[in-house]
Amino acid sequence: MEPLLDTFAADSPLAAEVLPSPNHGERSGAAAPDMLVLHYTGMASTEQAVAWLRDPGRGVSAHYVVHEDGYIAQLVPETRRAWHAGASYWGGATDLNSLSIGIEIANRGHDHGYPDFPAAQIEAVTALARDIVTRNRIAPERVLAHSDIAPRRKTDPGEKFPWEVLHRAGVGHLVPEAPVTDGRFFMRGEHGQPIEALQAMLALYGYGVPISGTYCEETEAVVAAFQRHFRRSRVDGIADVSTLTTLYELVAARRRAMAAPRA
Repeated sequence: MEPLLDTFAADSPLAAEVLPSPNHGERSGAAAPDMLVLHYTGMASTEQAVAWLRDPGRGVSAHYVVHEDGYIAQLVPETRRAWHAGASYWGGATDLNSLSIGIEIANRGHDHGYPDFPAAQIEAVTALARDIVTRNRIAPERVLAHSDIAPRRKTDPGEKFPWEVLHRAGVGHLVPEAPVTDGRFFMRGEHGQPIEALQAMLALYGYGVPISGTYCEETEAVVAAFQRHFRRSRVDGIADVSTLTTLYELVAARRRAMAAPRA
């Protein structure tokens, strides 16, 4: 653990206050962050959450906290490794704290009623995220939810978070949700090549999922995490036609974007 910094200069001009946390360290194996991870605080009050993130006995932190009214505080310099991702995985990497910048969005979360995100807060999160990804050259598909990188442990920022607002501002990767309809679906306990193909496509996008051909508990958790971010109209861990179509379109859109000539 590092000693508590008396202060440091905020990296973003949008940060209204610097509240140093001692919970940080050196980035390992990464010259600079190339991922942005969004969380919710999941505690009864914002004050409690900020105190928790600054408590040297807790071993957790994030680079930024965005309050309900849009007030932004920075806790850890972006050059440092904050402790927000925990045990996680994305695209073959496991030390995501070293690769990422973390934003905590003040919201009581699923365990405390899960209120809507206020418009002022979303406006502030969008502006901060846009500033971070621009300065750090973070690719749209590397803007992720905590639930994306830790699907069996985390549900934040959850299905109420309006990813489309960020996407309209040029932050994050998104495609329109395919409408929920009747039709074939896959769920826990099923086996076969279609399950293996689903798992392979989720893994191709970056999720940590076994490619076994069995719709196991882990696969169900990953599908639910995918739904929380990309198909939010129904989060049930069942791979219905809407989920499969949205996933296919998401992967195809990323492939097209990567193949497009750079300006």
